[in-house]
Formats: sequence, structure tokens, C-alpha cells
Amino acid sequence: MTCQTYSLFVLSVIMIYFGRFGNSLILAQLQNDIDQLKADFNASHSDVADGGPIFTEKLINWTERNEKRIILSQIVSMYLEMLESTDKSKAHIRHISEELYTLKKGLPDGLKKMKDLMDLSKLQMSDLKIQRKAVNELFSVLQKLVETTSFKRKRSQSQRGCKC
Repeated sequence: MTCQTYSLFVLSVIMIYFGRFGNSLILAQLQNDIDQLKADFNASHSDVADGGPIFTEKLINWTERNEKRIILSQIVSMYLEMLESTDKSKAHIRHISEELYTLKKGLPDGLKKMKDLMDLSKLQMSDLKIQRKAVNELFSVLQKLVETTSFKRKRSQSQRGCKC
């Protein structure tokens, strides 16, 4: 896959994953719109290949459906942000934006979840007050962890079926 097709690939994954496009005619129209957008951005420029893909490689690490929905929500938001500064008088840009907004409505608020993760990474675990709070919450956190792993185990066992 060339770097020029990454944006189409990511957009296709997003739309197919959420069942937005069962009709290949709509996807074909979107392909044409994206081809025009590539021309607008000069996406065939040689520097596009530098450093590899920016979105598709990240999708590989997110395997669970709910995880994927979080990262895809962020990616859709970034595409919408990028398209905000483009010429909206062009029909292909309006069409792509409309489809992305429609998809965004069906996605969880990934921004809030990402902020939570960033806030956690900034915690100073060497701070005594933070340590006290963490110790106070340890039992509750462990309960949640046990509930989560127990649910996953039960679900995977039920999917295997009975081998009586």
C-alpha cells in the first residue's frame, strides 16, 4: 500500500467498521472525492512517504472493538480538524466532511478518554499525597480489575462452547 492510499484506507476502515457503507456506490463516490482531495493537498508529493503512515500503523495496536472505536474517534476528529481549514465551497470537501460528521456522531467521546490517559501519565507517583490517595483507592481498583478479567474469562469460555 502506498502512502497516497493511507487516507482512503483509514477512511474506508472507519466507514465499513461502523457499517455506514453497505453500498459500494457510496464508497466509490467517496473514493472520487478523496482522489480530488489528494490533488488539493498534492498528496503525491515525494515527502508523503517519509516516516511511514500516521494513522494506519496505530490502528494495528488497537484490537478490541471498544478500543478501536476510541482511536477511530480521535482519527475522525483529526480529519475534521484538518478539513476545517480547507475550501468548503468544493463539493468533494463538503461531502467528505458530512460523512465524517455522521460517523463522529456514532463514536464515543475519545477525546475525554484520551485526556484521562494523559492525566494519568502526568501523575507524580513519587508525591506522598498522590501515594496516599492511590493506596486509599487500591482495593477499589483491584475490584474493578478482577471484575473485568472475570467477565472476559467467562465470555471467552462461553464462546468456546461445552465439550461434554
